[in-house]
Amino acid sequence: MVDVGGLTTPDAPAMRRAMLTTIGIPLSVATSADAVRCDLVRRWRGQGERSQILRFVQPSLIGLIDGTISTLAPIFAAAFLVGSHAALLVGLAASLGAAISMGLSEALSYDGKLSGRGNSLVRGALTGMATFVGGTFHALPFLISDTQTALKVAYVVVGIELITIAWVRRRFLQVPLHRSLIQVTMGGFIVAGLGALIGHA
Repeated sequence: MVDVGGLTTPDAPAMRRAMLTTIGIPLSVATSADAVRCDLVRRWRGQGERSQILRFVQPSLIGLIDGTISTLAPIFAAAFLVGSHAALLVGLAASLGAAISMGLSEALSYDGKLSGRGNSLVRGALTGMATFVGGTFHALPFLISDTQTALKVAYVVVGIELITIAWVRRRFLQVPLHRSLIQVTMGGFIVAGLGALIGHA
């Protein structure tokens, strides 16, 4: 307790415990979550930059790129052929399938001992989750029932995803931003264009 002009103010940990108790969250659960978070942060900071890239960044980036680009064709084909609701369901199905496939591929392809890429299960989980995220974000605009409006929103979301991928490549892999933007944009346009062509067939 801190005495300020005769008033007592509880310290931060005490206030947090009181708030958690008030809203009904068991202290043991909150403490365990904090311990896991702190352990992950400590392990991340304890890794060298090369190890961070090999063990965390690359598996996540592989999944993000695959999820973002590979699902464009089925989503846009379904949108043009059937409509918004079908595109949403196809997008979610494609994202789940791609996430499982990519996660298994990364986890089972190599154990990482010789290359120093870390635990294969962790890499597989990171790749799978990133794949699902990359494929799901541009499927969510098709929650909008009007297909044309949903497509316009999806175009913007895809643009944001591609810029994010380019930034991650620039930040961790030292790929020049303009070159990365050209590369990922070309890939996205090719796959989306194939989806649009099939959708108009």
